[in-house]
Amino acid sequence: MTTENPTETLPYLDASRPVPERVADLVARMTTAEKVGQMLQLEARDDARHLIEDMHVGSVLHTSPAAVVQAHETTAQTRLRIPLLIAEDCIHGHSFWEGATIFPTQLGMAASWDPALVERAARVTAVEVAATGIHWTFSPVLCIARDLRWGRVSETFGEDPFLIGELASAMVRGYQGDGLTDPTAILATAKHFAGYSETQGGRDATEADISRRKLRAWFLPPFERVAREGCATFMLGYQSMDGTPITINDWLLSDVLRGEWGYTGTLVTDWDNVGRMVWEQHVQPDHAHAAAAAVRAGNDVVMTTPQFFEGAQQAIAQGLLDESAIDAAVSRILTLKFELGLFEDPRRPDPARIAEVVSSPAHVAANLELTRRSVVLLRNDGVLPLGGGCTPGPDERAVAPDDATTRRILVVGPNADDTDAQLGDWAGRSGQAGWLPDGHPRHLIETVLDGLRDRSPAGWQVTHARGADILELAPDPEGEFFPDGQPRPQVVVPCAPDETLIAEAVAAARDADYVVAVVGDRIELVGEGRSTATLELIGGQVALLDALAATGTPLVVVVVASKPLVLPDSALDAAAIVWAANPGMRGGQAIAEILLGLVEPSGRLPISFARHVGQQPTFYNQLRGQHGTRYADLTQRPAFAFGEGLSYTTVEYTDLEVLTPRVSADGSVAARVTLHNTGTRPALETVQVYVSDQVTSTMWADTELKAYRQVELAPGERVVVDLTVAAADCSIVDADARRVVEPGDFELRVGPSSVRERQLTGTFTITG
Repeated sequence: MTTENPTETLPYLDASRPVPERVADLVARMTTAEKVGQMLQLEARDDARHLIEDMHVGSVLHTSPAAVVQAHETTAQTRLRIPLLIAEDCIHGHSFWEGATIFPTQLGMAASWDPALVERAARVTAVEVAATGIHWTFSPVLCIARDLRWGRVSETFGEDPFLIGELASAMVRGYQGDGLTDPTAILATAKHFAGYSETQGGRDATEADISRRKLRAWFLPPFERVAREGCATFMLGYQSMDGTPITINDWLLSDVLRGEWGYTGTLVTDWDNVGRMVWEQHVQPDHAHAAAAAVRAGNDVVMTTPQFFEGAQQAIAQGLLDESAIDAAVSRILTLKFELGLFEDPRRPDPARIAEVVSSPAHVAANLELTRRSVVLLRNDGVLPLGGGCTPGPDERAVAPDDATTRRILVVGPNADDTDAQLGDWAGRSGQAGWLPDGHPRHLIETVLDGLRDRSPAGWQVTHARGADILELAPDPEGEFFPDGQPRPQVVVPCAPDETLIAEAVAAARDADYVVAVVGDRIELVGEGRSTATLELIGGQVALLDALAATGTPLVVVVVASKPLVLPDSALDAAAIVWAANPGMRGGQAIAEILLGLVEPSGRLPISFARHVGQQPTFYNQLRGQHGTRYADLTQRPAFAFGEGLSYTTVEYTDLEVLTPRVSADGSVAARVTLHNTGTRPALETVQVYVSDQVTSTMWADTELKAYRQVELAPGERVVVDLTVAAADCSIVDADARRVVEPGDFELRVGPSSVRERQLTGTFTITG
């Protein structure tokens, strides 16, 4: 393959020229095949040479570290030397780089309710990712998790659009740094646009039956925020809406995203979205028609549909597609590459930089801080902290309050020492990266068992019993591969309770002072195409918990899981319950520190726990109007509600005062509330502010989160907290799908969670 004359400074290679001029010059030099190839993003796990030389691909993904180096070298030998965009699913850390910093999943991050910590995690990820020659992460996920059976709940920030917007905005800032010219910046991706999570029966990628009004009300606001704030790319969902695949939904892509919001960034399809219109959704007869429809709808980068290369060229030759539409998409892609400065610096892997930043002490510290804040204490009868609470020792081992007192802790359960369950999906051995068959280095991961062994006071005894297994795998009866050639996940078969394992655990529990049972799910139950019909603890876990509870030994249940699960009575009645949503590499340390009282629990639920799978959906901000307030056979109340979480102290809320009882639509509601730490330990309290519009012109949620503040309180301290809510945020979407602020009376509800009985209430009026 020949290249342009290297001694000639072509206009597109002249960094002093304006980007639009460089783009226009380069597009004019490209053949049709080169333009079409520039729109392609293909998987290059082991070898990218063919993709670059023969298909002119503009981007690759899921590329092993060795193949990244090869891809850069091959691109430098092409005719026009257009640099590649190299992408990866670095969604809670540099997920598939051996030894990188792996944070809690997005759902775990959301439990911190702390945008600054989430932004810091994204910044750490960007620095590590950029050093390894990757430019683009497919994160953050802005989907609203409402059906807990959906397999991708762990990738979301939970169930509330306001909280999602706060955290997603922070994550985009962290990834993109000081701007795309920042050498440590990587491209953020807002996904999955839009409504992908509103599945039928929890099944992944099904039809999302959402009206345009409902989309505007809850599903679009987080996306609109990051679009206006400069998120570089948007990824489209797999699903269809009103019978139209999102890939070619002209109203959503052209009218709303490009039109109303003025978004000029780059759109990328999800995996084989263009091909799916042919082989799965059956709305296009062949790849030429599918390519034409996708390009006309405004898609720029076509992920993993290799047939697009020939299909798009055929579409042009058959008159199905005007080449100018290809030019427009390619221009947006090239603009992104010029803005990143890749023509001057392709940002290849930098071994010295990798050694300096990957899993550096500062990055480990940032991970630990976020992980501690992500752990949620859901129940505590006083058994925690263990032994009455320990103090930090000089060697990270806790010091008991009474050195003469020893304790015996049994750590039991299938997730007590399971590194894969702790890291969660999109990390290590979760199945997407074949070049990490053994996962991340074991010594960099601290499990709950590790944490309690390494940090309990000297002289305390920490023993371990497995107690139960969760699942086995069997071949999918429909075959080993999907129609597009992708491998089908194996089918989960729950393990039967093992009486021998349970007997061993029960005997050990009778000899212990405390039992810490670590239960949950596994990575085989999580992710794309892995939605679950049930939410119960599967395998031998319920039988194990029932047997442990019967011993009478104080039982602490630690749920390490991808999402809220339905817990049996033996867990709900346990002495304590702790939830850690795939807490990442430092999860075991953070959980042990909280159990021992070295760190105060401060996490709050970003999502509700159901009591039974039949309660779905259980999200807090549901529409008013139904017959009754319960099922005939079951309460509608969740087991644990959005915003809940305990501390090792008690905080009282008193004296809520609305300072502006009447405000205009362009004003702000000011209020204050008094907090009093009535206990003996410090607290980080998340003060949550909800608004209820008393009468609306269209059906609306009874209550919605509109603001929150995190307040540090020393033991005995009393603090007056100032709160503000913009009247513009007290809006609804009316029957004409317009967002409006309607005059009338409102309730301001302030408390530690979304639970109505625990909130103080004030009133205000928005004037016409």
